[in-house]
Amino acid sequence: MRAQRFLWPTLLTALLAFTCSAVAASSASVYTLLTSHACRTISTSSEPGGSTQRCPGVAGYHLLVEDEDARMSVTVVAPGGKQYPLEYWRVVTTAFSSVGERAEWRVTRQGRRVVPLALIVRVDAHDNPDKAEKVSSYLAVAKITQQQICVTDKIRSGPNANEEARRAADVASTKPCLAASAGR
Repeated sequence: MRAQRFLWPTLLTALLAFTCSAVAASSASVYTLLTSHACRTISTSSEPGGSTQRCPGVAGYHLLVEDEDARMSVTVVAPGGKQYPLEYWRVVTTAFSSVGERAEWRVTRQGRRVVPLALIVRVDAHDNPDKAEKVSSYLAVAKITQQQICVTDKIRSGPNANEEARRAADVASTKPCLAASAGR
């Protein structure tokens, strides 16, 4: 009987500690804009409308939004300056495309520090050249780890696409990078 009296408080304390650490380690979303008002043009190309814009990010990261030959992609720039091209124009779609107005960063907090885990960006593509007005929408999920930043998932637009993309982002670090042929 005496052992049971001491067992319950110990179990409750352990459960509370586990719950607090799970909540502290859970992912959250932080949004940054990819619009011309939030970004700064850093280069233009000889292609009409071709440009590279530097856009805000989180935790020392920033994004380069590239527009080349009516196709758009994003390069993630790590705090040390290393660039990781996501090549949406090869991995997500080879069609004419554009990126959405905002980026969703999946992050976790380690004390006061925000640590990015993944990036979600909408990519709108004109996949069917016979129906130029028809746009296919995808959510491109990219993992962010110390070793690699690359697209791991391409999620078609649908009623639960945002939730599916967040779930994919939260486990992206365990997934391989998509190959260029995955976008065709």
